Amino acid sequence: MSEAKNTGFAAFPHFAMPKMEFPKFDIPNVEVPAPFRDIAEKSIANAKTSYEKMKSAAEEATDLLEDTYSTASKGMSDYSLKLLENTRANTNAAFDFAASLLGVKSLSEMVELSTSHARKQFETLSEQSKELTSLAQQVATNTAEPIKGSVTKAFNKAA
Repeated sequence: MSEAKNTGFAAFPHFAMPKMEFPKFDIPNVEVPAPFRDIAEKSIANAKTSYEKMKSAAEEATDLLEDTYSTASKGMSDYSLKLLENTRANTNAAFDFAASLLGVKSLSEMVELSTSHARKQFETLSEQSKELTSLAQQVATNTAEPIKGSVTKAFNKAA
């Protein structure tokens, strides 16, 4: 059995593309007038200056974002550690209270122990809430500070 050869369009001469030649035009030697050259050179210089300004602003914005992210990340890490520390202390207090309840011999002793524990835990939780609030405010302030400085710097440049 003979195999057919793939000969492409050469096997079908009536589908061949006609050969076309493009006309050749001579490009006239035209000199650009001096005022147009000056305008073009000034436009190029302005474009380069604008590019450098935009590049500088983009680099500053990138540095600002890196600083802000780093500060926020560190602050959130500190906040999370403080929260874990508080959780551990509260859990230990709950287990200590439960162990103390096992040793109670009377109802009045249980009420006294429960009241004392509730008062102590309320004071502890109030103090922990103040610390966490203060830490959250500090994180927010430290995170916003680079942005505030950058905006102030940008307005001073614009003025």
